[in-house]
This record gives sequence, C-alpha cells and structure tokens, in this order.
Amino acid sequence: MELRELGATGLRVSPVGFGASPLGHVFGDVPRDVARAAVRRALDLGINFFDTSPYYGGTVSESVLGDCLRAAGVPRDRFVVATKCGRYREGFDFSAARVTRSVDESLDRLGLDYIDILHCHDIEFTDLDQIVNETIPALQKIKESGKARFIGITGLPLSIYTYVLDRVPPGSVDVILSYCHYGINDTALVDLLPYLKSKGVGVISASPLAMGLLTDNGPPEWHPAPKELKLACRAAADHCKKKGKNITKLAMQYSLMNNEISTVLVGMNSPEQVEENVAAATELSTSGIDKELVHEVEAILEPVKNMTWSSGIEQA
Repeated sequence: MELRELGATGLRVSPVGFGASPLGHVFGDVPRDVARAAVRRALDLGINFFDTSPYYGGTVSESVLGDCLRAAGVPRDRFVVATKCGRYREGFDFSAARVTRSVDESLDRLGLDYIDILHCHDIEFTDLDQIVNETIPALQKIKESGKARFIGITGLPLSIYTYVLDRVPPGSVDVILSYCHYGINDTALVDLLPYLKSKGVGVISASPLAMGLLTDNGPPEWHPAPKELKLACRAAADHCKKKGKNITKLAMQYSLMNNEISTVLVGMNSPEQVEENVAAATELSTSGIDKELVHEVEAILEPVKNMTWSSGIEQA
C-alpha cells in the first residue's frame, strides 16, 4: 500500500491502520496463534500502523499486540505503534502522575523502548482545562524523555479538538484521533480538516463502520446511536445486500478516499479480516469506488446525515 504523511510528524503510515482493540478479547476470544497470524499478515500486506490502549481488554490488547509484534520479528522502524493514556478499566485519570506512570506500564506490556504516538484517551470525560494545563505538559516531558515520539488527543465530540488546540502552545499536540465522524453516514470531520492543517496536526480516523452500524449484522445492543440512525443504516445495508454488494466494503472504501486523513483505523482479529480490508483498499486504488451505489446509499442516509450521539461530561 501507498504510505501517507501524518501531519508534521515525519511518520509515513498505511492508509489502513490495524485497530488492536479486538486483540484484547473485546468482541470475543481471539486465540493467540490467530492474533499472531493477523499481525503478521498485516505487516506482509503493507499495514504498518497499529493502535491500542491500556483500556482495551483491561491491558490485554497491549500485551497481545506486543507479543504479536515480537513474534513477527520485523525491525522496529518497520512499524508505527500508538497507544493511549488516561482511560483505564478502573476509570479515567488524566493526572500528570498517572499518565507518567502509564507510559512505562504500556512500554512494558508492549515490549518496546518507545511509543510512536501517545494519545490522551477520550478527553471529553474530564475537564478539558485539565488536559490543557496538566496532561499535555506532562506528556511533553514524556516526549522529551524519548519514551513517546509524538502526542495526540482522542474523543468523539469534534469541539474538544479546537478547545484544546487553541489553548496549548503550538506543536504541543502532533495528531488527533477522531472516530465515527468520517464515513458514508457522517462526514463532519471534513469541516475541521483545514483548521487541523493550519495547526500542523495530523489526522487519524477510526470506526469507518460507525461501530457496527454499517455492517450486515448491525450494531451491538449497547450501541449509543439514536434509533433513527440505526434504522437508516439498516436500510442502507439491506439495499446493498439486494444489489449483491457489501456495505462494509463500501463504507471502508469511502473512508479511505480523503488523502487529508492519513490513516483509517479498523478493528481486526484475523488474517481474513486483514486481507478483506487490504483488498478493499487495493481495489479502490485500482478500480475506484462504485459511485452509483455510493449515491444510492447517501440518499438513504441523507435524513440522518452527520447524526451523532452524546459522549463525555458537560463542559463548562
């Protein structure tokens, strides 16, 4: 796969990124040999970006990903690893002391000497002024120590990015990781791209399938989307099926079309899933997307375009 520049970091990442939360058994058990085979297949097919968090599976995802990368035996400069801090199985803690301890714990589980990107995980669940005044300065010290090369912030509401980036010194935040805001049902992230570019911030997008909304099986029971959005996505999936097409593939390809988004994270837990996602990306670059089907699906989803759900605490 082609590699894309990630903001001003100098990192070049594959447009398809390996979301490692499933390796933490978040969606069911993944045997270790299958996990290793998935990561190995990803590396073989040109995926070089892997994303995890101590929150996924209560640290299991980090440990398993570390094991898989060691088993693959590829040089450290062949892959880019992002992990997170501030959100844990026991809750949220963005204090300087906790995030400083967190990076050492993550390095130990991953078996790495440094992390490429260290994100503050879902910052909308704390007072954003704490992120600005305490967490980001602490992460800057971690960056200076060499334990993390670059710093990022993640969360669902797009307003969190402008709030933080307008209040921290330039260059304090290198990347953002947005989820569920760049897909065939929701393209709200596009409006933010010129602003992020002006700040020199790289853009990672996650959940191109809107956490299961854009799949034949539909979302899990706990999905927070409004009923209206769930029904519209169900109708779009059924329409694709009637035409002998797969909405998951269409949604994946749609999310990969914007080159200003450096990489699109999708959860993977098997070599077959890796191959499907890479095949979708390869087909997009060689044959393009099914434009007629895109227009039909967009028409079905138009009444719920950019509809989202609340996440986090009420900010003052």
